[in-house]
Amino acid sequence: MKYAVVCAGGPDSEIADLTEFHHKDTVFIGADRGALHLLQRGIVPLEAVGDFDSVSKSEYDEIAAAVRIIGRFRSEKNETDTELAVDRALSYGPECVILTGVTGGRLDHMESALHLLYRLQIAHNDTSFSIRNGTNELFILTPGSYQVTSDERFKYISFFSFNGVVSGLTLTGFKFEMVDATLETGMTLFTSNELAEEVCTISFHEGICLMVRSSDS
Repeated sequence: MKYAVVCAGGPDSEIADLTEFHHKDTVFIGADRGALHLLQRGIVPLEAVGDFDSVSKSEYDEIAAAVRIIGRFRSEKNETDTELAVDRALSYGPECVILTGVTGGRLDHMESALHLLYRLQIAHNDTSFSIRNGTNELFILTPGSYQVTSDERFKYISFFSFNGVVSGLTLTGFKFEMVDATLETGMTLFTSNELAEEVCTISFHEGICLMVRSSDS
C-alpha cells in the first residue's frame, strides 16, 4: 500500500483535493465526521472510526450503511478520533500517510494535529506523514537530505524550527539559497521561499524542521 488518507471532521472547506489518490494503492480512513466528508466526495472509506459525536443519527446511519468496517468508541477516551484513524491507517503498511480535515475550525484541534504529525514522524521515520488542505502541505523533517519537486499548486515553501535549533540547514535550487545556516525557534527568515529549479534539495544535521508548502489561493 503506497498511500493512506485519513480524513478528519474539520470544516468541509478544509478538505484537500483527493483526486490524485483515487487509485488502488490508496486506503481511505474516515475519522468521525471525516467519513461523511469522504462519502460526499464519492469516496467510500475502507474504515470509519471515532465516537461520532459530530454527526447526527441519520448521518451516522448513512456512514454505517456505506462503510464496511466501523470502529465506534466512547467519547471518554485517551486518543483523539484522528489518532484512532491513523492507527488503523498504519496497519495497512503505507509508504505515505496524508491527514486532511485537521485544519481550520478549532485551533486546539489544529495544534493537536500538528503535534500528532511530529510524534508520528519521529516514531515512524520510514513513513512520510503530511497534513494537507486546499492551499497547504505540512511536513515534519528529521535530520537528513530531502528533494522537493516543483508543484504549481504550492508556490511558496517555508521552514520553521519545531523542536530546538536546526543546524547545518542548506537549501539548494531555491530562489533564496542557504548554506550551513542555523534556524532557531521564533525566526521568520525562512518564510515564503520559492523553488527556482524543478528539483530542489534540503538538508540539515540537527534539530526538527517544520516544512510548509503553500499558495495564496
